[in-house]
Amino acid sequence: MLASELLGKKWLEEHNDIDITGVAYDSRNVLPGNIFVCIKGFETDGHKFAGMAAENGAAIIVAQDKIDVDVPVWYVENSRVEIAEIARKYYGNPSERFKLIGVTGTNGKTTVTYLIKSIIETAGMCIGVIGTNQNIIGDKVLVTQSTTPTTPNALELQQLFAEMSESDAQCVVMEVSSHALELDRVHGCHFDVGVFTNLTRDHLDFHKTMENYLAAKAKLFNISDKGVVNFDDEGGRKIAAAADGEILKTGLSEDCDLRAENIEITAKGTDFDAVYKGEKHHIHISIPGRFSVYNAISAMGAALLLGIDMDTVIKGLENATGVLGRVEVVPTDTDYTVIIDYAHTPDGLENIINTVKDFAVGRVITLFGCGGDRDNTKRPIMGEISGKLSDYTIITSDNPRTEDPEAIIADIVEGIKKTDGEYTVITDRREAIAYALDNAKKDDVIILAGKGQETYQIIGKEKYDFDERVVVYKHLN
Repeated sequence: MLASELLGKKWLEEHNDIDITGVAYDSRNVLPGNIFVCIKGFETDGHKFAGMAAENGAAIIVAQDKIDVDVPVWYVENSRVEIAEIARKYYGNPSERFKLIGVTGTNGKTTVTYLIKSIIETAGMCIGVIGTNQNIIGDKVLVTQSTTPTTPNALELQQLFAEMSESDAQCVVMEVSSHALELDRVHGCHFDVGVFTNLTRDHLDFHKTMENYLAAKAKLFNISDKGVVNFDDEGGRKIAAAADGEILKTGLSEDCDLRAENIEITAKGTDFDAVYKGEKHHIHISIPGRFSVYNAISAMGAALLLGIDMDTVIKGLENATGVLGRVEVVPTDTDYTVIIDYAHTPDGLENIINTVKDFAVGRVITLFGCGGDRDNTKRPIMGEISGKLSDYTIITSDNPRTEDPEAIIADIVEGIKKTDGEYTVITDRREAIAYALDNAKKDDVIILAGKGQETYQIIGKEKYDFDERVVVYKHLN
């Protein structure tokens, strides 16, 4: 592809046209003839590696700060926006060839995407999924180089879109994080439907205030034709009030367009009635919990806005299996139960504990920690929640990263001390899990919260193998 096709005709005013062989933002991946885009990251700055990119054969370097290299430099205001534009053009605007659904919110994004996947597949269509657990098209797992846990960066996102288009995807549903919206990872994408699940305390290390956090989430609805919002959530009501496009309001309250009532929760799942356009429909999903109702009606709303009939929507929800790391029951062959859940926010922790309390016969034992180098204001809040709701709490490490695990735990303890809840501190997570298993009694439910689908633990800047399913299995065997 020619440079003028990627950078615009203005390129020809200053330079001869050049054949471009690819796009890169990591100088180590640059091949001869590539465009290298200098991205300012949180830990390093791509401008520092422009020279290495030139040595590796970059034909053009895109930068927003002054650099001194021996190849043509194309200066731009915002290199994050520019790489999104370049990638979109280089891969031929692939997202225009399928229906694109974006799901944002603090909690529930992954589950909602998988519920939508089940509905779309029940309707007989091929769908791709991009998100926290994995990127897939049908049953095929797609691998990217991205280290971004939720939404890939702009270049890899367009690569994924292209691969999904080539695999004949008719729809793609993706998790859209607040970071992705704020950092222009989805710049140039246009969504057929945007979904908002909820807004609770998280990522304040990045956004600083809840107002900023909501404003980032709300950006999805500026680039979506239609929207589904949780109208029971204050953030959802604000998004609905400000949105220009068609908005479907979901929730439990009477003023919702799609609402749930007559909710029944058991260990085997959740049943409720969905009321839509004056008609009542019985729904069953295999995931227990009141929050599962909100996730289900969000997925229903997205499918209905895409024109899928209600009978197919209901069958699709019934066909949906559990999501890895979300209220996931670990096979243990014991007289107590072990559940793994990704809950890593105050709201998420409260939801999973309350869900388990709805069906637990014995004690609810909650084991959790908090991530390092992240929002530290939520730590005492989570400690207080577990102390109030759990019968017993085991405070341990999550992903401490470069922080002192003991200091993180001290923040959590500050909150649990405000309650009468019994607790113990075991810093090593493997030892903490062993302690929980060794001290569980008949009919107890152990919640291993925070790691979910992750199969590693980040200590310092290194990732170590740590799959809680394996840890449980090895200890019991």
